[in-house]
This record gives sequence, C-alpha cells and structure tokens, in this order.
Amino acid sequence: MHTPPIVSAQEWDDALQELLVKEKELTRSRDAMAAMRRRMPWTPVEKPYAFDGPEGRVGLLDLFQGRRQLIAYRAFVDPGVHGWPDHGCVGCSLMADHIGNLAHLNARDTALVYVSRGSQADLARIKARMGWDIPWYTIVPEPDGTFDTDFGVDEWHGTNAFIRDGDRIYRTYFINNRGDEVFVNTFAFLDMTALGRQESWEDSPEGYPQTKPYEWWRWHDEYNGSK
Repeated sequence: MHTPPIVSAQEWDDALQELLVKEKELTRSRDAMAAMRRRMPWTPVEKPYAFDGPEGRVGLLDLFQGRRQLIAYRAFVDPGVHGWPDHGCVGCSLMADHIGNLAHLNARDTALVYVSRGSQADLARIKARMGWDIPWYTIVPEPDGTFDTDFGVDEWHGTNAFIRDGDRIYRTYFINNRGDEVFVNTFAFLDMTALGRQESWEDSPEGYPQTKPYEWWRWHDEYNGSK
C-alpha cells in the first residue's frame, strides 16, 4: 500500500487548511442546489393512491400525518426480492438502518414514510427483526395505475417529496440512484477516512484496499465478522 507523505503536525495542518477551502466550496454548492430545489415547479397529484397501514386502508393524504410536507422512500421490502421472507432488499435495508428519531423532521412540519409491496404482516415482522421504527405502508394496486409506477420507483428505489395545500397534494422533487446515498451516513463517515469506502470505483492511491461496489453490504444482523 502506497501511503501519502508522512509530515509534521504543522505541515499536516497546512494541508488541512488548504483542503478546507475546497470543503467550503462544496458546502456552498450544496446550499445552492438546495435553493434551486426550493424553486422547482410543483405538479399536482390527481390520483387517489391507496396504501395499507397498521390501522388499515389509507390514502396518500393520510401519509402526511397532518403535516404540510411528506417524504416517501420506496423500499423494496417485497415478496420475491433476495433474502425474502426474512429480509427485504439489502440496499434498502441499509437505508432503513440510518433513519433516526423523526421528531426533528416532524418539528419542521414534515413527515417521512417508507412504502413497499410487502404486506403489513410481513413489514411488521421484518421491522421487528431489524429494529426499525419507521412509518411503513403497503402500496395497493389501483385500476388506473399504482404509486410506484407513477412516481418512478417501480423498478428501482427512490425518494419523492410532496407538499399539500389543504387536501391538494403536489409533487415537488425526486431523488434516486446515488442521490439517495446522502441519507446513509455510513458513506459520509467512510468518505472522511483515509481509506474511503474501499470500493473499486474510487480514485484512491495505488494499493489501497478495494472491493466491488455493493458486494460488502450485508443485512446488519448477518455480517458475522465478514468484511
């Protein structure tokens, strides 16, 4: 493994201060992107989407839990995915592991929910096994389309943002693919370390440990010391 230069504490601090200039540029770029999102046009949601929840059948408006905004992540905790019936998708499970106390999000008049194709009984069982405390709903097919196909999450995970004005609902933004990884702080922690995520796509010095993306992921109850 070819390590970077070994330097004195003062030289290291000088290098850090130089890199922090780039960090600040990244922060400002991220803030600018968030400002652009706030200015995105809204599009009305016209269909009466249905979901099964712990208390029975509900509509999309109910998922707001009385709040003004809704973030809905489509998780593939569905029959037929790898690991079923003990688990859902390993990547979606990794995402769910990083959802913390929602009181902070709720304080900004925003609800977060997960939606899947798994039944409520299956979702309750898997949530209990994995220790997840997330409002989680079952997508119900409808004659004129379904939530997942209409909002771009029928074949791949994704996160949709909605806002309501009374009973009127509008879609305001959508993130998928690598855009979702900002919700996984494991990646953020690894990105600040010397070795990074240790995946083959990364630009790392020669000889650094690297494996193929995704292959190291496990359900958190099945690592058993593997790397």
